Amino acid sequence: MTANRTDPVTEPASLGLVLTGGGARGAYQAGVLRWIAREIPELTIPVLTGVSAGAVNVACLASHEGSLNEAVGRLGRLWLELSPNRVFRVDAPSLLWTAVRWGFRLMSGGARAPEVRAFLNTTPLRQFLHEVLDTREGILTGIGRNIEAGRLRAVAMTATSYSTGQTVVFVQGTEIGNWLRPQRRSEATVLGIEHIMASSALPLFFPAVRLGNAWYGDGGVRLTAPLSPALHLGATRILAISTRYDRTPAEASTLQVFGYPPPAQILGNVLNAVFLDLIDQDALRLQRLNSLLVQLPETRRMGLRPVDLLVLRPSTDLGKLAAEFEPQLPKAFRFMTRGLGTQRQKSPDMLSMLMFQPDYIGHLMQIGEQDAAAKAEEIRAFLKVPAGPPRVEEEQRTAG
Repeated sequence: MTANRTDPVTEPASLGLVLTGGGARGAYQAGVLRWIAREIPELTIPVLTGVSAGAVNVACLASHEGSLNEAVGRLGRLWLELSPNRVFRVDAPSLLWTAVRWGFRLMSGGARAPEVRAFLNTTPLRQFLHEVLDTREGILTGIGRNIEAGRLRAVAMTATSYSTGQTVVFVQGTEIGNWLRPQRRSEATVLGIEHIMASSALPLFFPAVRLGNAWYGDGGVRLTAPLSPALHLGATRILAISTRYDRTPAEASTLQVFGYPPPAQILGNVLNAVFLDLIDQDALRLQRLNSLLVQLPETRRMGLRPVDLLVLRPSTDLGKLAAEFEPQLPKAFRFMTRGLGTQRQKSPDMLSMLMFQPDYIGHLMQIGEQDAAAKAEEIRAFLKVPAGPPRVEEEQRTAG
Protein backbone atom coordinates (compact mmCIF):
# COMPACT_ATOMS: atom_id res chain seq x y z
CA MET A 1 0.00 0.00 0.00
CA THR A 2 1.43 3.37 -0.99
CA ALA A 3 0.20 6.87 -0.24
CA ASN A 4 1.96 9.43 -2.42
CA ARG A 5 2.65 13.13 -2.11
CA THR A 6 2.97 15.37 -5.13
CA ASP A 7 5.96 17.53 -4.21
CA PRO A 8 9.44 15.95 -3.94
CA VAL A 9 10.99 15.35 -0.57
CA THR A 10 14.31 17.13 -0.34
CA GLU A 11 15.05 16.88 3.37
CA PRO A 12 17.33 13.89 4.09
CA ALA A 13 16.11 13.86 7.70
CA SER A 14 12.47 13.22 6.69
CA LEU A 15 12.49 9.42 6.47
CA GLY A 16 10.86 7.43 9.25
CA LEU A 17 10.76 3.67 9.82
CA VAL A 18 7.71 2.18 11.55
CA LEU A 19 7.98 -1.42 12.76
CA THR A 20 4.79 -3.05 14.03
CA GLY A 21 4.41 -5.90 16.51
CA GLY A 22 3.83 -9.60 16.08
CA GLY A 23 6.13 -11.47 18.46
CA ALA A 24 8.32 -13.95 16.59
CA ARG A 25 6.99 -12.55 13.33
CA GLY A 26 9.36 -9.63 13.90
CA ALA A 27 12.01 -11.76 12.19
CA TYR A 28 10.21 -11.00 8.93
CA GLN A 29 11.05 -7.32 9.39
CA ALA A 30 14.71 -8.22 9.85
CA GLY A 31 14.61 -10.01 6.51
CA VAL A 32 13.11 -7.04 4.69
CA LEU A 33 15.66 -4.71 6.24
CA ARG A 34 18.49 -7.07 5.30
CA TRP A 35 17.60 -6.73 1.63
CA ILE A 36 17.25 -2.94 1.89
CA ALA A 37 20.57 -2.55 3.71
CA ARG A 38 22.37 -4.74 1.21
CA GLU A 39 20.90 -3.05 -1.87
CA ILE A 40 20.92 0.54 -0.54
CA PRO A 41 23.88 0.60 1.89
CA GLU A 42 24.09 4.40 1.85
CA LEU A 43 20.56 4.78 3.25
CA THR A 44 20.12 6.59 6.56
CA ILE A 45 16.91 6.51 8.60
CA PRO A 46 16.82 9.36 11.13
CA VAL A 47 13.46 8.50 12.74
CA LEU A 48 12.89 5.01 14.15
CA THR A 49 9.69 3.91 15.86
CA GLY A 50 8.63 0.47 17.00
CA VAL A 51 6.11 -1.39 19.10
CA SER A 52 6.34 -4.87 20.63
CA ALA A 53 8.69 -6.98 18.47
CA GLY A 54 9.22 -3.85 16.40
CA ALA A 55 10.65 -2.17 19.50
CA VAL A 56 13.27 -4.94 19.77
CA ASN A 57 14.25 -4.34 16.15
CA VAL A 58 14.33 -0.57 16.57
CA ALA A 59 16.49 -0.86 19.69
CA CYS A 60 19.05 -2.97 17.85
CA LEU A 61 19.19 -0.60 14.87
CA ALA A 62 19.23 2.61 16.92
CA SER A 63 21.93 1.51 19.36
CA HIS A 64 24.42 0.36 16.71
CA GLU A 65 26.98 3.02 15.81
CA GLY A 66 28.02 1.60 12.45
CA SER A 67 26.39 1.69 9.02
CA LEU A 68 22.87 0.52 8.31
CA ASN A 69 24.26 -2.65 6.76
CA GLU A 70 26.26 -3.40 9.92
CA ALA A 71 23.29 -2.63 12.18
CA VAL A 72 20.97 -4.87 10.18
CA GLY A 73 23.63 -7.59 10.18
CA ARG A 74 23.65 -7.52 13.96
CA LEU A 75 19.86 -7.55 13.99
CA GLY A 76 19.83 -10.67 11.83
CA ARG A 77 22.29 -12.41 14.14
CA LEU A 78 20.17 -11.46 17.14
CA TRP A 79 17.13 -13.18 15.65
CA LEU A 80 19.04 -16.26 14.55
CA GLU A 81 20.44 -16.69 18.07
CA LEU A 82 16.94 -16.78 19.54
CA SER A 83 15.17 -19.94 20.68
CA PRO A 84 12.15 -20.44 22.93
CA ASN A 85 14.32 -20.96 26.02
CA ARG A 86 16.07 -17.62 25.36
CA VAL A 87 12.73 -15.79 25.39
CA PHE A 88 10.81 -17.53 28.19
CA ARG A 89 11.16 -20.52 30.47
CA VAL A 90 9.97 -23.64 28.65
CA ASP A 91 10.97 -26.34 31.14
CA ALA A 92 8.12 -28.53 32.39
CA PRO A 93 8.44 -27.60 36.12
CA SER A 94 8.18 -23.86 35.39
CA LEU A 95 5.18 -24.24 33.08
CA LEU A 96 3.46 -26.67 35.47
CA TRP A 97 4.02 -24.44 38.50
CA THR A 98 2.54 -21.48 36.64
CA ALA A 99 -0.51 -23.53 35.63
CA VAL A 100 -1.01 -24.67 39.23
CA ARG A 101 -0.81 -21.11 40.54
CA TRP A 102 -3.31 -19.89 37.93
CA GLY A 103 -5.68 -22.72 38.83
CA PHE A 104 -5.38 -22.05 42.55
CA ARG A 105 -6.02 -18.35 42.04
CA LEU A 106 -9.16 -19.01 39.98
CA MET A 107 -10.52 -21.62 42.38
CA SER A 108 -9.83 -19.53 45.49
CA GLY A 109 -11.51 -16.40 44.18
CA GLY A 110 -8.23 -14.53 44.70
CA ALA A 111 -8.27 -14.91 48.46
CA ARG A 112 -4.74 -15.54 49.76
CA ALA A 113 -3.77 -16.71 46.29
CA PRO A 114 -0.18 -16.41 45.06
CA GLU A 115 0.45 -13.58 42.61
CA VAL A 116 0.56 -14.75 38.99
CA ARG A 117 1.68 -12.15 36.47
CA ALA A 118 1.62 -14.11 33.21
CA PHE A 119 1.57 -17.55 31.63
CA LEU A 120 5.27 -17.31 30.73
CA ASN A 121 8.39 -16.11 32.56
CA THR A 122 10.40 -13.78 30.29
CA THR A 123 13.48 -13.46 32.48
CA PRO A 124 15.56 -15.21 29.77
CA LEU A 125 14.62 -12.52 27.21
CA ARG A 126 15.73 -9.73 29.53
CA GLN A 127 19.07 -11.48 30.08
CA PHE A 128 19.48 -12.11 26.34
CA LEU A 129 18.90 -8.45 25.46
CA HIS A 130 21.49 -7.38 28.02
CA GLU A 131 23.95 -9.77 26.36
CA VAL A 132 23.42 -8.76 22.72
CA LEU A 133 22.80 -5.01 23.05
CA ASP A 134 25.28 -2.41 24.26
CA THR A 135 23.99 -1.33 27.66
CA ARG A 136 25.21 0.40 30.78
CA GLU A 137 23.02 -0.08 33.84
CA GLY A 138 20.21 -1.08 31.50
CA ILE A 139 20.52 2.01 29.29
CA LEU A 140 20.98 1.65 25.51
CA THR A 141 24.04 3.89 25.36
CA GLY A 142 24.45 3.69 21.58
CA ILE A 143 21.20 5.58 20.99
CA GLY A 144 22.46 8.68 22.79
CA ARG A 145 25.77 8.59 20.93
CA ASN A 146 24.03 8.25 17.55
CA ILE A 147 21.76 11.19 18.36
CA GLU A 148 24.70 13.33 19.45
CA ALA A 149 26.58 12.45 16.26
CA GLY A 150 23.59 13.42 14.11
CA ARG A 151 23.03 9.91 12.75
CA LEU A 152 19.62 9.80 14.42
CA ARG A 153 17.00 12.42 15.08
CA ALA A 154 14.68 10.44 17.34
CA VAL A 155 13.80 6.93 18.51
CA ALA A 156 10.42 5.94 19.93
CA MET A 157 9.04 2.81 21.60
CA THR A 158 5.37 2.49 22.46
CA ALA A 159 3.90 0.77 25.52
CA THR A 160 0.49 0.60 27.19
CA SER A 161 0.12 1.77 30.77
CA TYR A 162 -2.00 -0.80 32.58
CA SER A 163 -2.11 1.63 35.49
CA THR A 164 -3.81 4.48 33.57
CA GLY A 165 -5.04 2.86 30.34
CA GLN A 166 -3.04 5.31 28.22
CA THR A 167 -0.79 4.56 25.28
CA VAL A 168 2.61 6.06 26.10
CA VAL A 169 5.27 6.71 23.46
CA PHE A 170 8.70 6.82 25.09
CA VAL A 171 10.93 9.09 23.01
CA GLN A 172 14.64 9.83 22.99
CA GLY A 173 15.77 12.50 20.56
CA THR A 174 16.91 16.03 19.95
CA GLU A 175 14.60 19.06 19.93
CA ILE A 176 11.54 16.85 20.36
CA GLY A 177 8.39 18.30 21.92
CA ASN A 178 5.92 16.17 23.85
CA TRP A 179 2.42 15.61 22.49
CA LEU A 180 -0.91 14.72 24.04
CA ARG A 181 -3.90 13.12 22.32
CA PRO A 182 -6.99 11.36 23.72
CA GLN A 183 -5.63 8.33 25.61
CA ARG A 184 -2.20 8.86 23.97
CA ARG A 185 0.80 10.83 25.09
CA SER A 186 4.55 10.97 24.66
CA GLU A 187 7.22 11.01 27.33
CA ALA A 188 10.81 12.09 26.83
CA THR A 189 13.22 9.59 28.37
CA VAL A 190 16.50 7.74 28.01
CA LEU A 191 15.62 4.41 26.45
CA GLY A 192 16.75 1.13 27.95
CA ILE A 193 16.09 -2.58 28.19
CA GLU A 194 13.02 -2.12 30.40
CA HIS A 195 11.33 -0.01 27.71
CA ILE A 196 11.82 -2.86 25.24
CA MET A 197 10.47 -5.37 27.74
CA ALA A 198 7.44 -3.19 28.45
CA SER A 199 6.63 -2.57 24.79
CA SER A 200 6.83 -6.29 23.98
CA ALA A 201 4.96 -7.65 27.02
CA LEU A 202 2.27 -9.64 25.21
CA PRO A 203 -0.88 -9.51 27.39
CA LEU A 204 -1.45 -12.58 29.59
CA PHE A 205 1.51 -14.42 28.08
CA PHE A 206 4.33 -12.02 29.11
CA PRO A 207 4.39 -10.16 32.45
CA ALA A 208 3.94 -6.41 32.66
CA VAL A 209 6.99 -4.24 33.38
CA ARG A 210 7.27 -1.47 35.93
CA LEU A 211 8.53 1.90 34.69
CA GLY A 212 8.46 4.58 37.36
CA ASN A 213 5.27 4.18 39.35
CA ALA A 214 3.23 2.49 36.62
CA TRP A 215 3.04 -0.95 35.04
CA TYR A 216 3.25 -1.29 31.28
CA GLY A 217 2.47 -3.94 28.68
CA ASP A 218 2.52 -4.40 24.94
CA GLY A 219 2.24 -1.08 23.13
CA GLY A 220 -0.18 -2.42 20.56
CA VAL A 221 -3.05 -2.85 23.01
CA ARG A 222 -4.52 0.64 22.54
CA LEU A 223 -2.37 1.98 19.71
CA THR A 224 -5.07 3.24 17.36
CA ALA A 225 -2.61 5.26 15.24
CA PRO A 226 0.66 3.32 14.76
CA LEU A 227 1.98 5.90 12.26
CA SER A 228 1.43 8.76 14.70
CA PRO A 229 4.81 8.65 16.54
CA ALA A 230 6.78 8.94 13.29
CA LEU A 231 4.61 11.85 12.17
CA HIS A 232 5.04 13.67 15.48
CA LEU A 233 8.80 13.17 15.21
CA GLY A 234 8.92 14.99 11.88
CA ALA A 235 8.87 12.21 9.29
CA THR A 236 7.49 13.26 5.90
CA ARG A 237 8.14 9.84 4.39
CA ILE A 238 7.31 6.67 6.27
CA LEU A 239 8.36 3.13 5.49
CA ALA A 240 6.21 0.76 7.55
CA ILE A 241 6.85 -2.98 7.76
CA SER A 242 3.89 -5.01 8.94
CA THR A 243 3.97 -8.67 9.95
CA ARG A 244 0.37 -9.35 8.95
CA TYR A 245 -0.43 -11.28 5.80
CA ASP A 246 -3.21 -9.61 3.81
CA ARG A 247 -5.60 -12.43 3.01
CA THR A 248 -7.57 -12.42 -0.21
CA PRO A 249 -11.38 -12.17 0.06
CA ALA A 250 -11.60 -15.91 -0.62
CA GLU A 251 -9.02 -16.72 2.09
CA ALA A 252 -10.68 -14.36 4.55
CA SER A 253 -14.01 -16.14 4.05
CA THR A 254 -12.55 -19.63 4.54
CA LEU A 255 -13.23 -21.32 7.87
CA GLN A 256 -10.02 -21.55 9.92
CA VAL A 257 -11.45 -23.97 12.46
CA PHE A 258 -14.44 -26.33 12.56
CA GLY A 259 -16.72 -26.63 15.54
CA TYR A 260 -16.57 -24.39 18.58
CA PRO A 261 -13.43 -22.22 18.38
CA PRO A 262 -10.68 -23.25 20.85
CA PRO A 263 -8.97 -20.62 23.05
CA ALA A 264 -6.05 -20.39 20.59
CA GLN A 265 -8.41 -19.34 17.77
CA ILE A 266 -10.10 -16.69 19.88
CA LEU A 267 -6.79 -15.37 21.20
CA GLY A 268 -5.33 -15.31 17.70
CA ASN A 269 -8.22 -13.20 16.40
CA VAL A 270 -7.95 -10.82 19.35
CA LEU A 271 -4.19 -10.44 18.98
CA ASN A 272 -4.49 -9.79 15.26
CA ALA A 273 -7.18 -7.17 15.83
CA VAL A 274 -5.22 -5.48 18.60
CA PHE A 275 -1.71 -5.60 17.20
CA LEU A 276 -1.73 -6.09 13.45
CA ASP A 277 -4.90 -4.74 11.81
CA LEU A 278 -4.57 -1.10 12.85
CA ILE A 279 -1.72 -0.26 10.47
CA ASP A 280 -4.14 -0.77 7.55
CA GLN A 281 -6.73 1.56 9.06
CA ASP A 282 -4.13 4.21 9.84
CA ALA A 283 -2.67 3.98 6.32
CA LEU A 284 -6.14 4.46 4.83
CA ARG A 285 -6.73 7.55 6.98
CA LEU A 286 -3.38 8.98 5.91
CA GLN A 287 -4.11 8.31 2.26
CA ARG A 288 -7.45 10.12 2.49
CA LEU A 289 -5.89 13.05 4.34
CA ASN A 290 -3.18 13.32 1.68
CA SER A 291 -5.86 13.49 -1.00
CA LEU A 292 -7.52 16.39 0.79
CA LEU A 293 -4.30 18.28 1.57
CA VAL A 294 -2.98 18.33 -1.99
CA GLN A 295 -6.15 20.14 -3.03
CA LEU A 296 -5.54 22.94 -0.52
CA PRO A 297 -3.00 25.77 -0.71
CA GLU A 298 -0.33 25.56 2.00
CA THR A 299 -1.81 28.57 3.80
CA ARG A 300 -4.99 26.61 4.47
CA ARG A 301 -3.45 23.32 5.58
CA MET A 302 -3.38 24.29 9.29
CA GLY A 303 0.19 23.05 9.68
CA LEU A 304 -0.56 19.63 8.18
CA ARG A 305 1.55 18.21 5.36
CA PRO A 306 1.15 15.41 2.84
CA VAL A 307 3.20 12.35 3.79
CA ASP A 308 4.63 9.60 1.62
CA LEU A 309 3.84 6.13 2.92
CA LEU A 310 4.94 2.68 1.82
CA VAL A 311 3.66 -0.37 3.72
CA LEU A 312 5.44 -3.69 3.16
CA ARG A 313 3.87 -6.92 4.35
CA PRO A 314 4.34 -10.70 4.06
CA SER A 315 3.31 -12.44 0.86
CA THR A 316 2.83 -15.63 2.88
CA ASP A 317 0.46 -16.43 5.73
CA LEU A 318 2.94 -16.55 8.63
CA GLY A 319 0.35 -18.11 10.92
CA LYS A 320 -0.27 -20.99 8.55
CA LEU A 321 3.48 -21.39 8.13
CA ALA A 322 3.93 -21.73 11.90
CA ALA A 323 1.92 -24.95 11.91
CA GLU A 324 4.64 -26.61 9.80
CA PHE A 325 7.30 -25.89 12.43
CA GLU A 326 5.15 -26.62 15.50
CA PRO A 327 6.47 -30.20 16.02
CA GLN A 328 9.96 -28.80 16.72
CA LEU A 329 8.83 -26.76 19.74
CA PRO A 330 10.07 -27.80 23.20
CA LYS A 331 7.91 -30.68 24.40
CA ALA A 332 6.40 -29.05 27.49
CA PHE A 333 5.61 -25.79 25.70
CA ARG A 334 4.18 -27.68 22.72
CA PHE A 335 1.97 -29.65 25.11
CA MET A 336 0.66 -26.39 26.60
CA THR A 337 -0.10 -24.74 23.23
CA ARG A 338 -1.83 -27.86 21.96
CA GLY A 339 -3.96 -27.74 25.07
CA LEU A 340 -5.15 -24.31 23.86
CA GLY A 341 -6.21 -25.85 20.56
CA THR A 342 -3.45 -24.80 18.14
CA GLN A 343 -3.61 -28.11 16.26
CA ARG A 344 -7.26 -27.53 15.39
CA GLN A 345 -6.42 -24.37 13.44
CA LYS A 346 -5.43 -24.01 9.81
CA SER A 347 -3.60 -20.77 10.59
CA PRO A 348 -2.53 -20.67 14.27
CA ASP A 349 -1.81 -16.94 14.52
CA MET A 350 -1.32 -17.03 18.29
CA LEU A 351 1.29 -19.76 17.90
CA SER A 352 3.14 -17.81 15.21
CA MET A 353 3.72 -14.98 17.68
CA LEU A 354 5.32 -17.36 20.18
CA MET A 355 7.20 -19.50 17.64
CA PHE A 356 10.76 -18.45 18.48
CA GLN A 357 12.14 -21.56 16.79
CA PRO A 358 15.42 -20.96 14.89
CA ASP A 359 14.15 -22.79 11.79
CA TYR A 360 10.91 -20.78 11.70
CA ILE A 361 12.75 -17.51 12.34
CA GLY A 362 15.26 -18.23 9.58
CA HIS A 363 12.42 -18.99 7.18
CA LEU A 364 10.67 -15.72 8.05
CA MET A 365 13.85 -13.77 7.32
CA GLN A 366 14.16 -15.46 3.93
CA ILE A 367 10.55 -14.56 3.11
CA GLY A 368 11.24 -10.96 4.14
CA GLU A 369 14.22 -10.74 1.79
CA GLN A 370 12.28 -12.31 -1.07
CA ASP A 371 9.30 -9.99 -0.58
CA ALA A 372 11.56 -6.93 -0.56
CA ALA A 373 13.32 -8.12 -3.71
CA ALA A 374 9.96 -8.61 -5.40
CA LYS A 375 9.12 -4.96 -4.66
CA ALA A 376 12.59 -3.63 -5.50
CA GLU A 377 11.37 -1.01 -7.99
CA GLU A 378 8.67 0.26 -5.65
CA ILE A 379 11.08 0.47 -2.70
CA ARG A 380 13.75 2.27 -4.75
CA ALA A 381 11.21 4.74 -6.10
CA PHE A 382 9.88 5.44 -2.62
CA LEU A 383 13.37 5.94 -1.18
CA LYS A 384 14.30 7.99 -4.26
CA VAL A 385 17.19 5.69 -5.15
CA PRO A 386 17.93 5.07 -8.85
CA ALA A 387 17.72 1.50 -10.04
CA GLY A 388 21.14 -0.16 -9.88
CA PRO A 389 22.75 -2.46 -12.45
CA PRO A 390 21.65 -6.11 -12.51
CA ARG A 391 23.36 -8.27 -9.94
CA VAL A 392 25.84 -10.87 -11.19
CA GLU A 393 23.67 -13.82 -10.23
CA GLU A 394 20.70 -12.26 -12.04
CA GLU A 395 22.80 -11.81 -15.19
CA GLN A 396 23.96 -15.41 -15.03
CA ARG A 397 20.40 -16.65 -14.53
CA THR A 398 19.22 -14.55 -17.47
CA ALA A 399 22.05 -15.83 -19.66
CA GLY A 400 21.23 -19.42 -18.73
